[in-house]
Amino acid sequence: MEFKDYDTTSLLQYTKRPPLVFTSGAGSWLTDHSGKRYLDFLQGWAVNCLGHAPRVVEQALSAQAKKLINPSPAFFNEPSIALAQLLTNNSCFDRAFFASSGAEANESAMKLARKWGQLHPAANGSSRFEIITFESSFHGRTLAMMSASGKPGWDTLFAPQVAGFPKARFNDIDSVAALISEHTVAVMLEPVQGEGGVVPATKEFMQALRALTQQLGLLLIVDEVQTGVGRTGAMFGYQLFGIEPDIMTLGKGIGGGVPLAAMLCREEVACFAPGDQGGTYTGHALMTAVGLAVTQEILAPGFLVSVQKKGTILAAGLEKLSVQFGLQGERGEGLLRALKLGSDIGPQIVEAARDLAPIGLLLNSPKPDLLRFMPALNVSTEEITQMLALLSEVIATIKA
Repeated sequence: MEFKDYDTTSLLQYTKRPPLVFTSGAGSWLTDHSGKRYLDFLQGWAVNCLGHAPRVVEQALSAQAKKLINPSPAFFNEPSIALAQLLTNNSCFDRAFFASSGAEANESAMKLARKWGQLHPAANGSSRFEIITFESSFHGRTLAMMSASGKPGWDTLFAPQVAGFPKARFNDIDSVAALISEHTVAVMLEPVQGEGGVVPATKEFMQALRALTQQLGLLLIVDEVQTGVGRTGAMFGYQLFGIEPDIMTLGKGIGGGVPLAAMLCREEVACFAPGDQGGTYTGHALMTAVGLAVTQEILAPGFLVSVQKKGTILAAGLEKLSVQFGLQGERGEGLLRALKLGSDIGPQIVEAARDLAPIGLLLNSPKPDLLRFMPALNVSTEEITQMLALLSEVIATIKA
């Protein structure tokens, strides 16, 4: 079947897409309409943490769909209760709220912080509502989360922005301190800036930030939409730094491919009153049943250790390619990594890798001088080796 057999004109064109249609997937592999296979190191931007069509997700969907799909958020349901308990039992948090996307989870965190600020005003009585975020950060695509993000160009894309999000410099504690005022209620950051180029926070910075926020009575919010649920080799990215935040958001990997996100908080911060927050699909029984199954898989004995080992293998392989081709090294945590190219050939590599034959390779270039790697957490060492060989072939061709 040729691509021209598909009439895509009814779809809103909001992004550039290549002329192919994916029809099936299994593990680290996707197959398109022509039967061509692709090794996927993109995985829906770190969404498919267990790969494509994992058995555990299939079973959870099937079993729960036969019992209960959506009783409405006005009532309790068993899967959401179980998932909340599992997440709080394995983190420093006490309460969980479930949503459908990372942006929605981040909105929930921002609302909770502002509500807490209303209940805990500044000593002079000033309202506290400002949340310090960071340059090059990414927190979602709603208008408020675009305003909170530090992605270049977003300040004018859908202007005017939502006020209240001053931007500090990542890994620069002095720049944070300089922005704090009587209106500041919280600081929010990604433990690893994904869209910003896979830039990890330093341990010294995270510990200094936690100390500063505690000293001044501010909340610390970690956006773990990309780093949470095993992606960094720890269950949650904040655990790499020896700190305990006040609020955490999750998305992407927690659903293993289905739309699920979460906002977790400590008991002292859980100040929503009835009517403050909600949504049609909050705590959705079908989605949280999948999240429960996925989270149990990630927490199974040995799983996170395997992520750490494969992250080390991927990092070493990327560093070897960097030396071989005179690039600028690699960085990241666990199985969220980047290869620094030194020139703006990232989009060219992505396209050439996809067009390889007989097997294509799916990669991501969040910045033109960088490649990002987000494979399934259960990717095999053989698949990592195969990816590195394919990538070497593409880079050699482009730099020839």
